[in-house]
Amino acid sequence: MNSSARTNSTRRRGPAPKDEFATPVSHTPALPPAAGFAELGLPSAVLELLTRLGVDEPFPIQAATMPNALAGRDVLGRGRTGSGKTLAFGLPLLVRTAGRRAEARKPLALVLVPTRELAQQVTDALTPYAGVLRLRMATVVGGMSIGRQAAALRDGVEIVIATPGRLMDLVERKDCRLERVTVTVLDEADQMADMGFMPQVTALLDLVHHEGQRMLFSATLDRNVDLLVERYLHDPAVHSVDPSAAAVSTMEHHVLQVHGADKFATATEIAARDGRVIMFLDTKHAVDRFTKHLLGSGVRAAALHGGKSQPLRTRTLDRFRTGEVTVLVATNVAARGIHVDDLDLVVNVDPPADHKDYLHRGGRTARAGESGSVVTLVLPDQRRDVVRLMADAGIHAQVTQVRSGEAELTRLTGARTPSGVPVDGSAPTTERPPRGGAPFRGIGTVPGRPGRAKNESRRSAEARKTAEARQAARVRRGA
Repeated sequence: MNSSARTNSTRRRGPAPKDEFATPVSHTPALPPAAGFAELGLPSAVLELLTRLGVDEPFPIQAATMPNALAGRDVLGRGRTGSGKTLAFGLPLLVRTAGRRAEARKPLALVLVPTRELAQQVTDALTPYAGVLRLRMATVVGGMSIGRQAAALRDGVEIVIATPGRLMDLVERKDCRLERVTVTVLDEADQMADMGFMPQVTALLDLVHHEGQRMLFSATLDRNVDLLVERYLHDPAVHSVDPSAAAVSTMEHHVLQVHGADKFATATEIAARDGRVIMFLDTKHAVDRFTKHLLGSGVRAAALHGGKSQPLRTRTLDRFRTGEVTVLVATNVAARGIHVDDLDLVVNVDPPADHKDYLHRGGRTARAGESGSVVTLVLPDQRRDVVRLMADAGIHAQVTQVRSGEAELTRLTGARTPSGVPVDGSAPTTERPPRGGAPFRGIGTVPGRPGRAKNESRRSAEARKTAEARQAARVRRGA
């Protein structure tokens, strides 16, 4: 069936309710959900590996979509980030490709994702299963050697996991041909649309086998994604699992109202808590500046943004996962495609621009049924926008007015006074506020702001003793 036929098979039936699919596209009822992996007819090697890896039963998005995906049907799946979408599309893609051998430059299956980090996460998640099925995979992303990627494709791989821009480059160089691709997955399709990848995505989809299976998964589906659904999916099985508005049962949401002169100190104390935390800021410059301040304050922090090379980004994430780094300071580049176990707090130092960014930032915690909290610091002139954003996201947040050094901030976030001992030889922070004490873009105020000593003097002796005792214990543990 060609693209035109796919388009004509879909008919709009009026506007969709808020937070639902923008367009009803299914005519054939979906197969019932699977009660367990055993009833899906998966190869014994895959079932044994699932058991060995402790994956005992499918998550809801997997149970709902895998029967249809394994049957070869197009799938439109919606589940919040961290809900198990990777195996939901990955296992059917691998099983349906198993037993076939790719020719040089002609892969058999394709996964398109918006970011390098998500490409690596998908690769890591699927590699064990591809191994037992004797399938070869290649990861194709920007920021890495295109020559090595071309060489891997020339050797022949069955599965390609790619970002659209780099794959398009390889196609134009004739290092990759897509006409034999019979299973195609778009993961986080809304993010690809938001990032401006739609022209590359549609160009690539026009090149894959026109009778092939297409699966589209995303945490949010809006009218940008409609274009892809109508043009490329034929009578898909539609599943909405853990919709964004209801995906907060294991996640607490807090809006902390702060004043500009105190925002920086509040963020710093939250960063000094026990345990790992991701802190989001708007700009690369703000991320670098705040990270430098945290290191000088005794917080083991690292920066992650699009201005960093891919090898450095990968090393930074590895250090964060192992606990060598406890605070990841990031722009939206880290909002998708990053899975870290035991991450129980995400902080929006700068509120996100829209509700989708909020959901994806928050999705770094409370993954796969675990619990977690999302904290957003809000200045007085941001309150109206944040109220609107929360409403659009379907989030009901607890709103609290806080100041640095207060017990309520510690109760909500685990905040504490940083040690002040620079990390890895970092120089102590000695920056001064710009003329007039105005806040700098992306943080709120600068280190060394007027009034810091006054704020710190309000801390009780008991709180200071507790912080010092905790720090001494960390030193004894070699933290």
